[in-house]
Amino acid sequence: MNQTLVMGILNITPDSFADGGKYFSKQDAVNQGRRLFTEGADIIDIGGESTRPGAERVSEDEELSRVIPVVVELVKDGAVISVDTMRSQVAKEAIAAGAKYINDVSGGLADEKMASVISANPSIQYVVMHWRGHSKQMQENAIYEDVVKDVKEELDNRVSDLINLGVNAEQIILDPGIGFAKDSAHNWQLLKSIERLQMLGYPLLIGASRKRFLGELINNQNPSDREFATIALTTELARQKVWAVRTHTVKPHKDAIAVIERLRK
Repeated sequence: MNQTLVMGILNITPDSFADGGKYFSKQDAVNQGRRLFTEGADIIDIGGESTRPGAERVSEDEELSRVIPVVVELVKDGAVISVDTMRSQVAKEAIAAGAKYINDVSGGLADEKMASVISANPSIQYVVMHWRGHSKQMQENAIYEDVVKDVKEELDNRVSDLINLGVNAEQIILDPGIGFAKDSAHNWQLLKSIERLQMLGYPLLIGASRKRFLGELINNQNPSDREFATIALTTELARQKVWAVRTHTVKPHKDAIAVIERLRK
């Protein structure tokens, strides 16, 4: 397998937990996307709707107006673009604008038309995350008998449903949904069990960058101060050969992965 990829996060939102409001104007977003690209991001993941716990949804028109103009500009620069959306229309327009990945935190559950958009575009890769509801109520659903077994089974069932709806198995990438309807203990159990999740047979994306469970571990309320803890996690995930990590910065994660790759040789 190739080395672990770095997916750089570009949130065009006023309310994302780690960087809300920082890149809300089109030009600020494009400039940040170019920074991520220059740092070596393999993929830039553009989102126009916050999915932090408790976040309110934005309208489809608002999401489109935030995301699509930035996709167009960064595709012109040669960046590989992912769009983080639960809406089939946003996915459709993002693909038309040149996006190569659709990163759907609901795995197609939030919009029943998503599967048909993905199946109609067989060259598109589709990230299917483990999901138990929208941000407003998702933490109420953080109840598991065995979190690894339950997440694995629910992802497996979701993949089967998507394949039955015409999505090609080769298009699918899985994400266990760190922090989504999970408490800290659940997140750590999932991260300790990467090999069990890899047994599903699909590439694995892990998005743990600067999340609250890392802040609890190092006793730090400020998301940007959790970067070193995130890099440590990237190092271990690269050692376990996950397909990609989704991060707020790029270069330190690329450097950590390069060290792991050199040791592997």
